[in-house]
Amino acid sequence: MPITVAIVGSGPAGFYTADALLKDGGVQIDIIDKLPTPFGLIRAGVAPDHQTTKKIQQKFETVALQGSVRYFGNVEVGLDISLDELRGMYDAVVLACGAPFDRKMGVPGEDKKGVYGSAAFVGWYNAHPDFRDLDPDLGAKSACIVGVGNVAIDIARVLLKTAEEMADTDLSNYAAQAIQASPLTDVYIIGRRGPIEAKFSNVELREMGRLETCVPQVNPAQLPAAVEGDWNSRDLRLKERNLATLKEFAECGRANKPKAVHFVFYASPVEVLGDERVEGLHLERTRVVDGRSIGTGEMFDIPCGLVIPAVGYRSIPMAGAPFDDRACIIPNEDGRVAAGLYAVGWIKRGPSGVIASNRPDGVVAAEHILQDIVSGSKPGRALLEKHLVGGNVRMTDITDWQTIRTAEEAAAKAPAPRAKLATIAEMLAVLDRA
Repeated sequence: MPITVAIVGSGPAGFYTADALLKDGGVQIDIIDKLPTPFGLIRAGVAPDHQTTKKIQQKFETVALQGSVRYFGNVEVGLDISLDELRGMYDAVVLACGAPFDRKMGVPGEDKKGVYGSAAFVGWYNAHPDFRDLDPDLGAKSACIVGVGNVAIDIARVLLKTAEEMADTDLSNYAAQAIQASPLTDVYIIGRRGPIEAKFSNVELREMGRLETCVPQVNPAQLPAAVEGDWNSRDLRLKERNLATLKEFAECGRANKPKAVHFVFYASPVEVLGDERVEGLHLERTRVVDGRSIGTGEMFDIPCGLVIPAVGYRSIPMAGAPFDDRACIIPNEDGRVAAGLYAVGWIKRGPSGVIASNRPDGVVAAEHILQDIVSGSKPGRALLEKHLVGGNVRMTDITDWQTIRTAEEAAAKAPAPRAKLATIAEMLAVLDRA
């Protein structure tokens, strides 16, 4: 009897785990996701103008098409089936449900209209069903993005590119219309620490210098002469490239372009200003001591009508599993949570790294499962399917995903690769028609 494994979550961590388990051959794998469509942040988190990055989903689809693997979409663990029930059906359950929610800045006023967390905002323009109705107010001339990682860069770029620059992307149609109708001219990317501590990659940073109607702006006084500190060789090279790029940006001037992206370092948000809606961001200038941001007491304001905190993501507790409220992860020992229960990806170690960073988690989890479970003893798929059918749950499989994908591609206006369906009802309607 094969070892039966249920993987909760169909993002990179989940699929890397399935791929590693397939190398054994004696495992039956079911991948469960609350959306009808698989691939998690690859579909709904990667920037729409980074189509090359999304190609990894082709590899993952190949995994899902293996005979010993089945995709159960539109099934929510905790609603359609409990984690305890799932553990009773499978020899092993792997939690790969990520960190889908925004961390707060923790300052007064961040509940005002015009403040949108980066997870919600990215989900909105990427047509994630949970954020289809976000309806952000983009009627401002200036916006503040708090955070200096790749997510902040992605959001700024999507907001500032022209319609022509975004034509070959899968930006949702409704988001494209809202962004192009916006009067936005100035975006401020704000970091509590300095340019050396910034987390963006050099590839993404350099993209900001190649926008058709937007010029990067950097205060040269905030740039050190060289990278200092105790960094490993890889980090040192990255920081040196970033510093060189920022020095180029500092020499740009306004260049007669109508839009600008301003890199503001050594600034910590203190309060979101305004009455019911955002009117500005109140900040304190900082300095970096032993890698930490320390306030100087000097305050300043940036007038804006839109604030997007990109200060990290968080997971939430799942009934039936332990949870660390401070770290917002499931406590684990190298991925082991309890007998037959494992964690991978961001729910295991917190939201950090790139897509490929999840692969080692999957490999380790697969090794643990094959070490811990000598032979299969639980029915897995047959019992899950019986439970879901009995509960009238409308499941989708990988063939249904291919039908949805074909419909999105057919609806796209060239050169866009697809016109994403943004609600579960729309996806199921496509399947009904098919």
